[in-house]
Amino acid sequence: MRVRAVPAVTRSIAILRLLGENKQGMGVKAIADALGLVPSTCLHILRVLVSEELVRIEADTKRYTLGNGMIRLAKSVLEDGGFARQVQPALDRLAATYGVTAMGVEITPRQSVVVLALSKSTQPFRLHTDVGSEFSSMVSATGRLMAAHGEDTPAQLRKKFNTIAWDKAPAFEAWKKEVDQARVRGWAIDRDNFVVGLTVVAVPLIDAAGRLSHTLVAAGLSSQLTPAAVQVMVSDMRREAQALMDLLV
Repeated sequence: MRVRAVPAVTRSIAILRLLGENKQGMGVKAIADALGLVPSTCLHILRVLVSEELVRIEADTKRYTLGNGMIRLAKSVLEDGGFARQVQPALDRLAATYGVTAMGVEITPRQSVVVLALSKSTQPFRLHTDVGSEFSSMVSATGRLMAAHGEDTPAQLRKKFNTIAWDKAPAFEAWKKEVDQARVRGWAIDRDNFVVGLTVVAVPLIDAAGRLSHTLVAAGLSSQLTPAAVQVMVSDMRREAQALMDLLV
């Protein structure tokens, strides 16, 4: 499908994303410089976004930040009865049973990874993430599943692999082997690569068209998630994933 460029919309979205990444707020000139916009054009767009309550301006500093209207939009997405609501009971069960942080993750059209639902463990150590957190493609266990279900050539995979921010990066060959394993066995694991001391397990959810659309993710201390414990947990995760796919499809 051909997408016709609409500059005003593209610039508005770029401004919202930029402000989302800069929690302290930014002035007009800083926003315009960061996005390569004419300051007057940037100001006109900001005024519209402020009027729609998607952006707010601090009277003292003249800095712009995201407004409460963004929360209402996000809430309407999360409460629409779709994936986030359907996956929450499964996440709660996994977190309570295995002492992990359990997440329902969506693969976006831009091939990034967004946390849509979350259930935190009761353990003293917990992964710091929130609903709405977005990660780059190919990261952690979900990234291995994306590579396994995608159509990238080895050269393309290597290029994407080189952009991943790891705590402890594996060799590409070792990572590629894990991608191949994930394709065969139907789940993926990241042990101490994404975050040292953390093990992340992901199980795929396939949509009606046969595409990877979401993943069910569990993250916990590597010292607790031994290989034997992971095998037991993966069995439950795969059952939960299958039940979710039956509901969603």
